[in-house]
Amino acid sequence: MRKHSSLFFGVLAIALAIVMIGATVLTAGAANGTLSQEEIDKIVNTNTDASQITSPFIEVVNQVRNSVVGVNNYATTSSYYGYGYGFGYTQPQTRESLQGTGSGVVITEYGHVLTNYHVVEGATRVTVTTALDEDEHEATVVGYDADLDIAVLEVKGLNVPAVALGDSDQLQVGEWAIVIGNPIGEKYSRSVTIGAISGLNREVTDRTTDRYGRMTTITNTMIQTDAAINSGNSGGGMFNTLGQLQGIPARYANSTSYYSSGRTVDNIGLCIPINVAKPLITEVLRDYNSNSKQSASTETEKQTADKNDSPLYGKPRLGVTYTFISNATQYGLPTGALIRSVDELSPASEGGVKAGDIIVEIDGTLINTQSALTDKLSEYKTGDTITVKVYRDDAFASQIEQPRWDMTDVGNGTYVDLTVTLRVVDNMQS
Repeated sequence: MRKHSSLFFGVLAIALAIVMIGATVLTAGAANGTLSQEEIDKIVNTNTDASQITSPFIEVVNQVRNSVVGVNNYATTSSYYGYGYGFGYTQPQTRESLQGTGSGVVITEYGHVLTNYHVVEGATRVTVTTALDEDEHEATVVGYDADLDIAVLEVKGLNVPAVALGDSDQLQVGEWAIVIGNPIGEKYSRSVTIGAISGLNREVTDRTTDRYGRMTTITNTMIQTDAAINSGNSGGGMFNTLGQLQGIPARYANSTSYYSSGRTVDNIGLCIPINVAKPLITEVLRDYNSNSKQSASTETEKQTADKNDSPLYGKPRLGVTYTFISNATQYGLPTGALIRSVDELSPASEGGVKAGDIIVEIDGTLINTQSALTDKLSEYKTGDTITVKVYRDDAFASQIEQPRWDMTDVGNGTYVDLTVTLRVVDNMQS
């Protein structure tokens, strides 16, 4: 028994000696500044099992991220160049340039994209870019509300999945807010920021000028979030953890700092509730026609045929006298042709134009210069039917013949679309 014990302790002593020798060698190696390849591999060659990572956001982002698109605003401008010896000859040169970029969200399988109005405001051409290809897809603005700062685009053949709309009336303070958009354009396209719903029904008052030059004060109710919202996020999406679109980042929150009453407050972003946009979306979808381009072409051909067959000749007129106004924006009036009188037998009268109306647009063309109305009318022939948009303000109309105007109650009117069929009218200004 004593012999075996001696043998056991002898073996144990040898083992301990070997371990100590190994430790001494390793310590010496580390002390000399070197590591074995095995030790390096153990530190560096690691793996992460992505399936083990849990988050309430990953699935939502993967579900909706590709449905957020870029929106490009192009405008055509004219410049002049001259040649010779410095006198009098200039040649207009027209060119198109990118005026700005923003974001949008695909909301139907038919190619409808929801964005902010200010993203497409003033554009002569709008395109959409997606994560699925490198093309710019031509888009048409099919509906907008400037006061609410929302617009709906239609993109033919856009093969991008649509998101589900939520019910923003059910939002709760404290729930997650997932914001996806294109801050600083395509360079950081489809960036994801995370925050919470910080507040609901935040009233935001803004002074704005519409496309007709009318300045108004509007108050909108917004969603407050602390998710980062930056320039380029405008028109993108704010989603809940179900992947539903609950809000549209707005122009009031183009940075992570919100300036109010002389104070800068960090991490206040404001979004338009999706329920606010639903009436416009509904209106656009009711008017949707997948064959709209073909139908428009057919209608144009029909109108051309009608014009050629018309027995009436001469220069068509509205049958109105007017004064051009452009300096009354401070009273809430737009720029346009102020109608001073309407002949009772004229096309304008039959179409519903009244004295005191301000014509701001004809068939989509702004009446924003002294000669714009007569220039636009010169494009038409007798028998043509046109859409005339007027601003109608009863408080203003009631006093246009007075030598002095009282502008106290002016500026609460509305825009009205009228349909007028042109014909020859004698002894009229326009």
